[in-house]
Amino acid sequence: MIFRRRRFGDLIRRQLDLFVTDHADVLFDVAERRKLWNTAGRDEAEELYGDYVDAFETGTELLADVRDHFASTLAEADADEYRLEFDRAVAKRLPVFRLELENR
Repeated sequence: MIFRRRRFGDLIRRQLDLFVTDHADVLFDVAERRKLWNTAGRDEAEELYGDYVDAFETGTELLADVRDHFASTLAEADADEYRLEFDRAVAKRLPVFRLELENR
């Protein structure tokens, strides 16, 4: 089996390192709100789910901004490759954001 080195792998790793450091509060908020929602009683669950979704969307928007800003500096074919690699890296490192990010 041949393993192909990702063209943008090192760059994306550094971008995600910075994201995790710079937005640790957002990641904590997502995890905390998810935990609260999962442990909530029936009466509180709907409101807590809304809080979780708000935090989750904030993180997704921030990741999409990082991805799309850099992609805008590339030629179209390169931008497509970069976006694909970025989304795959997020799926591995920050899987909670995977599906929503791919839909943006």
